[in-house]
Order: sequence, then C-alpha cells, then structure tokens
Amino acid sequence: MKSKADIEQLLKDGHTVQTVINGYSMYPMLVPDRDSVILAPLQGYTPRRGDVVLYRRDGSILVLHRICKVRGDGVYMVGDNQTEIEGPLRQEQICGRLVAFIRKGKRVSVGNILYRAYALVWLWMRPIRHKVAVAVHAVKIFGKHSQ
Repeated sequence: MKSKADIEQLLKDGHTVQTVINGYSMYPMLVPDRDSVILAPLQGYTPRRGDVVLYRRDGSILVLHRICKVRGDGVYMVGDNQTEIEGPLRQEQICGRLVAFIRKGKRVSVGNILYRAYALVWLWMRPIRHKVAVAVHAVKIFGKHSQ
C-alpha cells in the first residue's frame, strides 16, 4: 500500500493512483477497507461543485472530500458523512481528483449519470443528511434483525 506522501508525489508527477480509503468522512459513498479510489493528477482541471478531490490541510493531513462551493476566495469542501463546511481552501492545496472508485470489483466512473445525480442530491441534502443517514442505518439494522 502506498503512503500518503507517495500518493501526493505520484499525483504531482502526473501519475494516476489507486488506493484503498480509510476513514468514514465520505460514507455512505465510500466505505473504508472495502472501497478503493482512483485519483488523477490535476492537469487542466478546474474545480467544480460536486467533484471529489484530494487536498492537504495546511501543515496537516491529506483529505478526500467533495467540493460544495467554488468562490473567488477559494474552494469549500465537505465530506459526505459531514455537515460542516471546510474552507476556503486555496486551489494549490488540491493535489488530485477522483475519477472513479471500485466497489466489490466494479469500477464506477464519476461520469456515470447515477453517480452525478447522487453527488448533486447529497450536496443539496447537506443540512439534513445526518438524520437521513441515521434513519437508513436504523432500517438496515431492523431489516437484519427481522430476518
């Protein structure tokens, strides 16, 4: 498995990188230790709402989150499992962009129409999505126990 520093350098050198994710900030779209992401370098890339990018927090860690706003003062990010918006981030903090993810051996492109719809709806639902996620989780648990 590649270290975070290796991933950042590979992207800067123009390579596409596949890595398994860890952490729950992008749940339910990405599940740690199950899903992997395919990240591409930024050549010619312009950040836009709904995209998922890898960025480095100032003096800190690499983070994979979704862009919720792009403004003149920077880019604003939020994890799919979060409601708090982070930003503004400078564009130079972004080091890679999600082009696909792999779940159970199946590759899903970010150009997939169902993925794009999910991204836009999930951003729109940001103020209430924690409550929705809790309700979905409860239904899943109830379904398992009633079988």
